[in-house]
Amino acid sequence: MTGQQKRYLRGLAHALKPVVNIGKSGLTDEAFKQIGARLLTNELIKVKVMENSPLSQKECADKLDGHKEVAVVQVIGKTLLLYRTHPEEPVITLPGE
Repeated sequence: MTGQQKRYLRGLAHALKPVVNIGKSGLTDEAFKQIGARLLTNELIKVKVMENSPLSQKECADKLDGHKEVAVVQVIGKTLLLYRTHPEEPVITLPGE
């Protein structure tokens, strides 16, 4: 993903609120399922790493990046911005594609 594409996605995500929270259980199978389901419907989501999470935001980003074609667009504080294009009907068209 190019810098221009990341910049475009950050602009789209500005008004989004986190839809998945990673808490004291960390990145469990259930968390991966929730993230996958949200990305299937929205393509672009924010995930919040809670204070009581055993993983840091960097560790969460490393585990999520590339998992089932998930791209970590940005990490700001405890919030991750994730993107995955819809396999059949993409809504977001990235510049340069």
